[in-house]
Amino acid sequence: MKGNHPFVKWAIKVIESKIRGGIILEPKYGVLPSEMFKQKAGVFVTLHKENDDLRGCIGTFLPTTSNIAHEISQNALEAALNDPRFEPVRLEELDSIVVSVDVLSSPEKIKNVYELDPKKYGVIVENGWKRGLLLPDLEGVDDVESQIRIAKAKAGISEFKDVNIYRFTVKRYR
Repeated sequence: MKGNHPFVKWAIKVIESKIRGGIILEPKYGVLPSEMFKQKAGVFVTLHKENDDLRGCIGTFLPTTSNIAHEISQNALEAALNDPRFEPVRLEELDSIVVSVDVLSSPEKIKNVYELDPKKYGVIVENGWKRGLLLPDLEGVDDVESQIRIAKAKAGISEFKDVNIYRFTVKRYR
């Protein structure tokens, strides 16, 4: 597995520990950078094969744990082992997977689509209890209409239904 930033290195360590030895690591203050314990945020962990094909992606748009270290741990394991679109990552795949970690800002409701930019902002669409999220700056998502259509499809919302739309930014670490 590959990645250089401390957030990415932590995600890799958690995944490898579980797959290689069945051990779930707990984040420890003093071992990991202190910034990982001082902040709460939604986090997405994305796994790609070396050919850039998606291999897993799970995240939270709002924090569900006490800090980013725990959020990364939880979502790294989910992306590697429980993404319903993929089989769990196998031991022999570990050396060919590239990991990225996205730390999300708090979502803000927008009034119209002119406040969006698919390169800068991710989107959350919401209709009743259905909600879909799409991260920003994804290959092949070059316009707002595509971004909203894909997010609606992920949520199971008809493209003709009205939705509340929220935007957020990410800090992406590779």
